[in-house]
Amino acid sequence: MIEIRLRRLGIFGVISLLSYTAMVLFSPLAYPGYDWMSMAVSDLCAKGAPSEELAGRLNALFGPCGLVSIMAVCISVVACQSKLLKAGVYFFTAMEWVCNVGYNLFPWVSNLPASNPQNVMHLVVTVLVVVFSLASLVLIAIGAKEEQIKSLSIWAIICLAAMIIGPIGTSLLPKAVFGLFERFSTFSAVVFNAVLGIYLMKGRFI
Repeated sequence: MIEIRLRRLGIFGVISLLSYTAMVLFSPLAYPGYDWMSMAVSDLCAKGAPSEELAGRLNALFGPCGLVSIMAVCISVVACQSKLLKAGVYFFTAMEWVCNVGYNLFPWVSNLPASNPQNVMHLVVTVLVVVFSLASLVLIAIGAKEEQIKSLSIWAIICLAAMIIGPIGTSLLPKAVFGLFERFSTFSAVVFNAVLGIYLMKGRFI
């Protein structure tokens, strides 16, 4: 009975993805002149942004639901044999906590330069999120194969590729497509959290 209830918590990973997607899609309606191809997602919910209030409401379920789902996954993988899979899930859980706490403590301030301490800390949080994400996806890709969950390994590789493509695109390509490639990075982690939630609901970790 406890296992069934724990598995049901995976739906919160999907809800988290839907909340984030709604924020990305509809917040620009409250931001005149916003160009999703060249501007970052964080610009939508930045302090002082025209869309800050709407983005906050649409994104309200993203953090809490994502944490509920990944914590349930964290508990469930204890039954798995692969130490790498467990470590990967724990790293991903750490990333989720850093993401939620860090960005709430240090939101991007749109009318201040990147060198401002507030924005510098926002960038530091971003670096930590990326490092934890990359490490977790590599470990899960290997560990899931050890655990005979090959489809999860494939998902981890796809999301890892998207996360790598993002920084490469934003660094090497024109600023006109910065926003497009930045979304590869941001969505990869959110999508993978939902994937883990779905695997939890299917009972693949228990």
